[in-house]
Amino acid sequence: MNKKVGIWIDHKEAVIVFVTRGGQEKVGIESDVRKHHRQSGDSGPADDRLQNNTTEQLNKFYDEVVEIIKEAELTFIFGPGEAKGELEKRLAHANYKGRVVGVEPADKMTEPQIVAKVRDHYFDQLEAKYASGS
Repeated sequence: MNKKVGIWIDHKEAVIVFVTRGGQEKVGIESDVRKHHRQSGDSGPADDRLQNNTTEQLNKFYDEVVEIIKEAELTFIFGPGEAKGELEKRLAHANYKGRVVGVEPADKMTEPQIVAKVRDHYFDQLEAKYASGS
């Protein structure tokens, strides 16, 4: 089956949209990363432990996303901040069999907007393919 996936992601959550001929399926995942507020002069062992904990939580979050999309053939990643690039790197090192077809910046979006963007991305890709005669 030709599964295409689009992922809106930031460090707090991911919305994964699978697009097939029959429609779409949406999965939401929340990370356990909690934003902390640094006070001026904060540094040292406590700060290092907090950073290590955040990194560990993000690794688990990305692993969960990779596990969910492992059967996808094409992947489109978008979202604000650094998470989209971090996920792309994780896919490159995780024996991911699919192909990343795009990584784009995007602001906070509602779930219907995310689904529409994923569907539009793959529809536009199809149109370009047929217009070029491929």
